[in-house]
Amino acid sequence: MAPGMGVGTRAVAEAAKRASRVLATFDEATRNRALEAMAAAIEPAGARLLEANAEDVRAAGESLSPATLARLKLTEVKLAEMAEQVRSVAALPDPLGRVLDAIEMDEGLHLTRVSVPLGVVGVIFEARPDAVTQIAALAVKSGNAAILKAGREVEGTAGMLVEVLRSALREEGLPEDAVCLLQGRERVQELLGMHELVDLMIPRGSKALVEYVQANTRIPVLGHAEGVCHIYVDKRVDEALALRVIADAKTDYPAACNAVETVLVHRAIAAEFLPRLAEHLRARSVVLHGDETVRELLRGVEVEAVTDWRTEYGELAISLKVAASLEDAIEHIHRYGSVHTESILSSDEEAAERFLREVDASSVMHNASTRFADGFRYGFGAEVGISTSKLHARGPVGLEGLTTYKYLLRGTGQVAGDYRASKETGRAERTFTHRRERG
Repeated sequence: MAPGMGVGTRAVAEAAKRASRVLATFDEATRNRALEAMAAAIEPAGARLLEANAEDVRAAGESLSPATLARLKLTEVKLAEMAEQVRSVAALPDPLGRVLDAIEMDEGLHLTRVSVPLGVVGVIFEARPDAVTQIAALAVKSGNAAILKAGREVEGTAGMLVEVLRSALREEGLPEDAVCLLQGRERVQELLGMHELVDLMIPRGSKALVEYVQANTRIPVLGHAEGVCHIYVDKRVDEALALRVIADAKTDYPAACNAVETVLVHRAIAAEFLPRLAEHLRARSVVLHGDETVRELLRGVEVEAVTDWRTEYGELAISLKVAASLEDAIEHIHRYGSVHTESILSSDEEAAERFLREVDASSVMHNASTRFADGFRYGFGAEVGISTSKLHARGPVGLEGLTTYKYLLRGTGQVAGDYRASKETGRAERTFTHRRERG
């Protein structure tokens, strides 16, 4: 029986809260040993995991889109990558106990601000087996407990993975309830109502899922609803570079939220560049969409009409548009983008710097594929998700996004009244020094 099955949602959340408080007391070496044990446990469980995943794929049948099915399916290569991600998280610096600021308030009275875990993180995800290992690894490393709510289509795989990881935690002497799994659609609403036990909710899935979570909980929510990413091809550009980058951004993993969905081409090069781009993409089975201007420039090429510039295809399809200028491209991005990831391809450093400075998104790039917007590629080891929020964490969220801070004040018997001016003299017995000792 998978962890969480047959146990009430509140009981699971309470167990996770207890586990988070214990986990936060372990030193980095202990947490890293647990992560190594988790990674090592994945390989020998490979046959069972692939079998459980094959059953999930069979049960899904034709109910899932090709993009979702691609996310769901496990392979031996993916399993190896999942284990490697866990190890890469273990290799990262300890995010806990870092002194972020230090102030001498007075002689013998010292204030420090230190990084600490959030506590309990709830993650709702769809069709992503690798989400289990990514989230579990980041949670353990950052001293948090994770409550995972898997989508119905991935329940068998997720259940088996969580059993493997919990067993590894148990063998290393860490609380197994640091990683919990909930199954059943009714559990979502129950979990969203537990603001006194869960410190952060992270929905990973469709726009509908993210918006539902945001509208139905008092728990802070981290995530993004859409991944409508753009690449702008400037009038001064290395065309070979542009073709290579755009092809990667669209075809490397079209189901990913950081895949490019719209390419904007400066009108000064559109007549020459668009036919080359169309040929390059069609050779890779990409379906083209465009407005009237693009379709006119690509006469003789099959180009479907764009119905909505906010479309996130999640498959081998792309929208093409001619931009009158850099300003026009930025305006289009701000109007139709999802503040996820945007990129400019340009040999003009001034134009590129302006794009990097003015475009409002969690990741903005120059001469690089949007596919780099990823926690593992950014060097975070893994990610719990990508946030388009401007509060707490933004972009790929790794260890730092799973920590907060608290203030520690160490004194020698001081009392607040000593620093208050007396009515008799108008002076305080003591005064603050407020001498910064760090930063």
